Amino acid sequence: MTLMLLDSGSLWYRAYYGMPDTLTADDGTPVNAIRGFLDMSARLISTYNPDRMVICLDGDWRPSWRVELFPAYKANRLEDEESDEEAEPDTLTPQIPILLDLLDEFGIPMVGVDDYEADDVMATYAHTQPGPTRIVTGDRDLFQLVDDKRDIKVAYLAKGISAHDLVDLNFISQKYSIPGERYAMFATFRGDASDGLPGVKGIGEKGAALISTHFASIDDAIVAAQSGDERLPSALAKKIVAGMDYLAIAPKVVNCARDVPLPEIELGMPQVPADLSKIYQIKEKYSLGASVDRLISALKW
Repeated sequence: MTLMLLDSGSLWYRAYYGMPDTLTADDGTPVNAIRGFLDMSARLISTYNPDRMVICLDGDWRPSWRVELFPAYKANRLEDEESDEEAEPDTLTPQIPILLDLLDEFGIPMVGVDDYEADDVMATYAHTQPGPTRIVTGDRDLFQLVDDKRDIKVAYLAKGISAHDLVDLNFISQKYSIPGERYAMFATFRGDASDGLPGVKGIGEKGAALISTHFASIDDAIVAAQSGDERLPSALAKKIVAGMDYLAIAPKVVNCARDVPLPEIELGMPQVPADLSKIYQIKEKYSLGASVDRLISALKW
């Protein structure tokens, strides 16, 4: 009864950069991201054999409630949009509507909720649906959702599909030298420059790991810093105390929301439609070739 949650943006960016930009339709429309996304989805379905599946979308990549808490959240990406540097490649943007139309024809559930990120959608499904759950992403932020007891693991694509890691608590512990279930706390102290999150000033990955190893929560670490706990070097304790204002708001920004108002939809794997003609029309129009055939085969149609 495996549920597979696909981080849509992570996958189509990875597909876009992983497939040659010479892949185009007859009219010149770029299709490398579309073909790569279909190929990856087919391989993931064949690998994990899910019986439920959701493609999770950003309703808003910069939710208002996160920005209200921390105005700098992803503000660096707004600056990219205003500069000569494209926040999203101009040959990726036109591919996304085509891909979503095709996935809709396949009948694969797709969910995005206004004012929430795809991460929040995945977190809520993982929190509310029975497992096993496999979260497919190239984003380490989602390590915070790993739960061995409920068999929630992350299929982490940083090394590509063929060599991807299936992340459990032991993987996190070995990689970061922390108790695996404390990843969100560790990330809060460390920060994430890609999201415009500075972390606690002066505390890097090693300091965040030390804190997360010795203390079960941010509140515990603050109490220890204020009381001169011998497990904290004095310099680190001072940085925690100085960062208390940030630590008061950062967890809600860093932690995935687990209470997103999800639509009531059927999560089962799509059944073969009576008529595949629309799928084949899109396949032919955009020269998607074997990529469409691979997904059909993976779905056992």
